[in-house]
Amino acid sequence: MKNIALTFSRIFVGILFIFSGLIKANDPLGFGYKLQEYFEVFQMSFFSPVATGIAILLCTLEIVLGALLLLGFWGKKVSWGLLSLIVFFTLLTFVSAFFKVVTSCGCFGDAIPLTPWQSFSKDLVLLVLIVFIFLNRNLIQPVFRKAASQRNISIAVIAISLLVGLYTYNFLPVIDFLPYKIGAHIPSLMVIPPGEQPDEYQIMYHLKNKATKAEKDMSDKDYLKTEIWKDNNWEIIGEPSKSLIKKGYEPKIKDLIITDASGTDYTKELIENPYYSLIFVAYSLNDTNSKAIGDLNALAMNVTQQFNIRTVLLTSNSATDAQKFVKKNNLFSEVFYADAVPLKSMVRANPGILLLKNGVVINKWHFHNVPNFEQLSSKYFSK
Repeated sequence: MKNIALTFSRIFVGILFIFSGLIKANDPLGFGYKLQEYFEVFQMSFFSPVATGIAILLCTLEIVLGALLLLGFWGKKVSWGLLSLIVFFTLLTFVSAFFKVVTSCGCFGDAIPLTPWQSFSKDLVLLVLIVFIFLNRNLIQPVFRKAASQRNISIAVIAISLLVGLYTYNFLPVIDFLPYKIGAHIPSLMVIPPGEQPDEYQIMYHLKNKATKAEKDMSDKDYLKTEIWKDNNWEIIGEPSKSLIKKGYEPKIKDLIITDASGTDYTKELIENPYYSLIFVAYSLNDTNSKAIGDLNALAMNVTQQFNIRTVLLTSNSATDAQKFVKKNNLFSEVFYADAVPLKSMVRANPGILLLKNGVVINKWHFHNVPNFEQLSSKYFSK
């Protein structure tokens, strides 16, 4: 029975670690953004510049430990590694859940969003299984006993795991779980569908009676139902408080507001353009790839002059910084502004490129593999 339980634990933990590592390795930049949140919370912002590199290494570590556990290689060392990792993650998710410092753990990336408490529960289950594996680590037998075979297979697992993260970092996720994926109709993702209920809030008023000096708290519903507002003796003191009492439907895109330098809202105009638009997304102009900006600038000039395609640069930088950047790089595109959070979700690159038409994401590219003018025109604009 102990061997059966050990085998089950190894298979379950090994597969889950590989799955978790691959999901995050599919989007290492997104995982890096999540790590930056943790670094800021725990006053470790000095790690933020290398967050993506740490993300890739952590994904690789998860995949490798899971694979080695399944293969039974170096059972004692792997058990120690798994135990150390799960203790760290369990403490981290508990702190996140208890103190509400990070709202989503990022354990399975954007594929399976988990709340901190859900993630903590998952880690507790894994902790129990890994402790059992650790206590019985002497019973783990390798699938291949030759040292050379173990070494060669392990090297291959490490190399493949690392290459997955490096590839997706340089050429976008293989599977896009973000709301701005190819084929998505952005306007419909920004509204609550018919029949769905929005968040329900309760507003509390603090009232004081001018005559009797009595005070009491009352909800907005009771305030209207009792018609106390008709009694001139009662007045509202201070600002009403607002609290969420029932979570409703949340649009997949809820934070996209595109403005010009003066603050005028251009969101609807840009995303619902019935013609092709090329959107260059550079959430941080300070860290964007300068060569890529030059190439995109040339592309913008060609598609606008030849096909009258609208080209737009979206950034979260200030208007002052953006204008300096435009002048320095002789940018041809219009410049608009949005919050960094939706820009990071649009495309995992800085800069990244979206091709939109009538609100639909026709295609998207990392700056490493953006098609040239001839390829774009023959596939899209010349038809």
